[in-house]
Amino acid sequence: MKFAYTASTLQGKTRRGILTADSRADAIAELREQGLYVTRLTEVKGLRAALNAHGDSIWTKDIPIGKKVKAGEFAAFCRQLAALVRSGVTIGDAVRVLSEQSENKALGKALADVSRDLRQGNQLSQAAAKHKNIFPPMFTNMVKAGEVSGHLDEVLDRLSTFYEKEYYTREKVKSALTYPIIVSILAVIVTVFMMVKIVPTFVSLFASFNATLPLPTRIVIGVSNVFTHFWWELLILLVLLMVGYKWLMRQSRPRYIRDTILLKLPVFGTLLRKSVMARMARTMSSLFASAVPVLQSLELTADVVSNAVVERALKRCAENLSSGQSLTEPFATEWVFPPLVVHMIRVGEETGNLDHMLTKVAEFYEAETEAIVDRLKSLLEPILMLILAGVVGIIITAVIMPMFSLESQLSNMG
Repeated sequence: MKFAYTASTLQGKTRRGILTADSRADAIAELREQGLYVTRLTEVKGLRAALNAHGDSIWTKDIPIGKKVKAGEFAAFCRQLAALVRSGVTIGDAVRVLSEQSENKALGKALADVSRDLRQGNQLSQAAAKHKNIFPPMFTNMVKAGEVSGHLDEVLDRLSTFYEKEYYTREKVKSALTYPIIVSILAVIVTVFMMVKIVPTFVSLFASFNATLPLPTRIVIGVSNVFTHFWWELLILLVLLMVGYKWLMRQSRPRYIRDTILLKLPVFGTLLRKSVMARMARTMSSLFASAVPVLQSLELTADVVSNAVVERALKRCAENLSSGQSLTEPFATEWVFPPLVVHMIRVGEETGNLDHMLTKVAEFYEAETEAIVDRLKSLLEPILMLILAGVVGIIITAVIMPMFSLESQLSNMG
């Protein structure tokens, strides 16, 4: 049997050719013995097939994709791709299979385009880089490092582990916040309903008797009047506040101030800091293990952490590294990095196991984050119910208080 192949050398150069082998597995094994990593392998059954083995239709157009892929779907894709590559399936065939079975249209379309580029001789990292809205920079850079080192399957395994951890942590936090959010929304709905429908009924009653209203009742009636007569203005104000907040958060300085305040909050600040440290350590560990250069790893991690304070600290560390410092020194000067992180980085540098130490840091903070989320979930549920009951109780009390004075007035009249 004859096979047309496209393969990469350890130096990242592309090689194409035709070889004879008894099977696809034998062809792949022979190419690997030559130091070539197969990206495309096609059985040749004629002259036309040989000529078109690495080509594609000139009429195929690259249609841009506007939809994003969910973290869970991307993690599953990385895991499936790693399993296929590890089992000896070529990159081109693996991507093609995954593109055909993908339930996400955006991911399926992007993978189809990547498959076409692979058939044309491009590497996976080059093809994926054309779809930045689907494949993040961390993915393309780690894949590129895997292609150069010849350990693409290991890199894909690390990527799948990374995105699965990200997805699991995110879902854990979302599930913990679902109930508090529902209770908060319910509290707002109940409050607005009472202010708009119930309180005005009693206002007319109090006015008809010229009752003297206590301060709490006057406050509740004032709030009710705002909701009843100025709801349109309130809606406009709410929209303006949301738009203004989004605009502010696009500016580096306000975002830095917000994240600094959040990190220093008593309970939620601790949770946020631990979750950010877990994400940072997991990202750096994956990048270092894949032989991505240290400076580039820090820059990529800064883009992933989603916290302006940690992002700025990582970029300062990268600047200090470029001036000749070790990795530990700049980390030790930044207040946002806990002593444990600095210590583990120092041990990792001294022992030459930096990626392993960072994995330990990530696992520690992931466990800490999960424990805090579980505690908060158990505490928030009764607290929010008490707050809801308190709000309703205050409104009811404010409405009932004038009833006593009305009762005394009526008894005096009688």
